[in-house]
Amino acid sequence: MSLKNILPGRLGFGTAPLGNMFRAIPDAEARATVEAAWEHGIRFYDTAPFYGAGLAEERLGEVLAGKPRDSYVLSTKVGRVILDEHETDVPDFGEKGGLFEHGNPNKILHEWTADATERSIEGSLKRLGTDRLDIVWVHDIAQDFHGDAWLGTFEEARTGAFRVLSRLRDEGVIKAWGLGVNKTEPIELTLALDEPKPDGFLLAGRYTLLDHEHALQRLLPMAQEQGVDMVVGGPYSSGILAGGTHFEYQQAPAEIIERVGKLKALAEKHGVSIKAAALQFSLAHPAAAAAIPGATRPSRIAEDTAALNEAIPAAFWTELRAAGLVGPAAPLPNNS
Repeated sequence: MSLKNILPGRLGFGTAPLGNMFRAIPDAEARATVEAAWEHGIRFYDTAPFYGAGLAEERLGEVLAGKPRDSYVLSTKVGRVILDEHETDVPDFGEKGGLFEHGNPNKILHEWTADATERSIEGSLKRLGTDRLDIVWVHDIAQDFHGDAWLGTFEEARTGAFRVLSRLRDEGVIKAWGLGVNKTEPIELTLALDEPKPDGFLLAGRYTLLDHEHALQRLLPMAQEQGVDMVVGGPYSSGILAGGTHFEYQQAPAEIIERVGKLKALAEKHGVSIKAAALQFSLAHPAAAAAIPGATRPSRIAEDTAALNEAIPAAFWTELRAAGLVGPAAPLPNNS
């Protein structure tokens, strides 16, 4: 099923920060942020066991437990099973080392087999306090976590998670499934398979104002040809496009800071919020069904809603293109 037929709006809420990404967030602040998302009309919530070893799912579930289940769309991910025992070693998260060092202390089993997929879903349902999931993503089967061994992980998922999720979709247990990754190659490989076929994908950080050329070359044309939609994760490139200092979950390098400076200067010239430009750019591609920025403060939700609805003059996009700050093939709002 097309994601555009499932998702209730173009703006969703990504809960990775609720897993204590980068910092320990008080429970009250996390609850208030989810409540703010609800109050601003957001009805699509994305989470994952990986986010703080179950912490984000627990926090999200606590708030959503008081909401009518049919009134929102919920997605989570498989590939990590949260164990009852505590971790005693420093976990290896590949390029994302230290990302959730303030999360739950539980050990995480990284596995994409059929059995692990079933166990992952069971754990998520329990932590979220719900009886069903709408969308399930196969999480992080890419180079950023597995290096040169990523193809082996992909194959494990293809013969395990892909088949389980296809069956659950065909049985009507879930509405859709796809990949949730930070790299384009696993999605390209999946779209090239005869089957199983995903309904869409969650691509984080690869379709933003700062990084979109690679996705435009192969992935997005393939997706459009097959009628497969995209949820844009990380539209603010880990925060650097929203006033933060992180890019790709690390401190932003000098060349990125310089590029962001050029974007901000152009935005200021046209009286445009850089956050609005970033969000609306990510949603301008025909394959984009929704964007799911994350937040840990209620005020950020109001900013995201305002960014989605801000009027941006066509002259801004025209000048952005002329300055070489967006790719020549990138679709722009206002058809610029």
